[in-house]
Amino acid sequence: MMKKSTLLSLAVSLAVSSTAVFAKVSSDEAAKLESELTPMGAVRAGNADGSIPEWTGGIQQAPAGYTPGDHHPDPYPGDKVLYTITAQNVSEYADLLTPGQIKLFETYPDTYKMNVYQTRRSASYPQHVYDETIKNATRTELIEQGNGITQAAVGIPFPVPQTGLEAIWNHILRYRGEGLTRQGGQAAPTAGGDFTYIGFDEQLMLPYNVKGANPEELQKTNILFKFKQKVSEPARIAGTALLVHETMDQIKTPRQAWTYNTGQRRVRRAPNVAYDAPGTASDGLRTTDDFDMYNGAPDRYTWTLKGKQELLIPYNDYKLHSDSVKYDDIIQPGHINQDLVRYEKHRVWVVEANLKSDTRHIYKKRVFFIDEDSWQVAVTDIYDNRDELYRVGVAHGINYYEVPTQWSTLEVFHDIQARRYIAIGLDNEANMYDFDAKLKDKSFTPAALRREGRR
Repeated sequence: MMKKSTLLSLAVSLAVSSTAVFAKVSSDEAAKLESELTPMGAVRAGNADGSIPEWTGGIQQAPAGYTPGDHHPDPYPGDKVLYTITAQNVSEYADLLTPGQIKLFETYPDTYKMNVYQTRRSASYPQHVYDETIKNATRTELIEQGNGITQAAVGIPFPVPQTGLEAIWNHILRYRGEGLTRQGGQAAPTAGGDFTYIGFDEQLMLPYNVKGANPEELQKTNILFKFKQKVSEPARIAGTALLVHETMDQIKTPRQAWTYNTGQRRVRRAPNVAYDAPGTASDGLRTTDDFDMYNGAPDRYTWTLKGKQELLIPYNDYKLHSDSVKYDDIIQPGHINQDLVRYEKHRVWVVEANLKSDTRHIYKKRVFFIDEDSWQVAVTDIYDNRDELYRVGVAHGINYYEVPTQWSTLEVFHDIQARRYIAIGLDNEANMYDFDAKLKDKSFTPAALRREGRR
């Protein structure tokens, strides 16, 4: 059970079920985004004891010497560890941890730890994203049963959320630039720490985020983003490829997906690339809708906004992102190398998703802890059909200066029951993201997928 004492008092009035669909907020509520709230809907002020500082705009410029294309250097190299949490003292910090985080200490009592640093509210975005977010506050609405949105563009759709559905749509549509290409991969080590690196070449086109995007035009095209992924290594599965078109109105047109199989040399429609279908080459350690911490249609769950909580979450994980670190330095038995992880205290929105009685998913309940400054899901506790903790997902975020945007550099899903994990987004030995990539619609067609797979 979530510790009620950790919920901020203001959250009580927000604990409403998302079975009802709420509309845009009033102009008076939206005006708070320029006073007591940040443009993203976070509380500008720090907390009572000062351990969470006031928001002052986040990172405004890159560290000296940084050039786009570099791995992003740590803007806070002088910060020291304030304290370390281990299995021996975890009870002292229980109010600042999720049940899943506590379970990791219980599962790996000799090796799991958290190094906690001072809190840096580093999340920042372009001014036009803030401007559009403020506009969205008074115009954006959920469509039928929350399976899509209308009258939104570029910014967070619901910066003053009233329901769990609105909050999870904020995560899905958080700003990550207009388009990018990236290399990197994942590893699903055995209990002993052995792993095979699975490399990916990926392209992401985000029409929703294009500066000047118009809600009416987006509604006509009905496309939120287009995503293409090709396996680059190992050789036995290289060339396997995936294409996804994600829609704005998922009632009108559900997600469309295609796969290219190198053995068959054919492109096939892939309606099962959704929900709890196993993720690409994941060894069964994550579902399709675990990717990016949560993605896809929310229709199989009822969503409840529980309020806010102060929580220790990974933040400013530049050590884990560094090109001076090798994959072998990160991947260890049981969990990633916790010496490379930086934790900070931040306020998070708490959203609980419970599986509807008339549908199915291997996850019966999911609790999402969403950073208030970025709408990035930072931690998710996942429960099975026996109401037992099944998996714990953790996103390790940094600020990508050239955009700017706050986004995960690595996502880790711990399977508590199997005592294994999968690390997604390993890019230390790969080229850095290109946020200036000029992507075109013709590159995101089934024919293009076939060409990509054969290269």
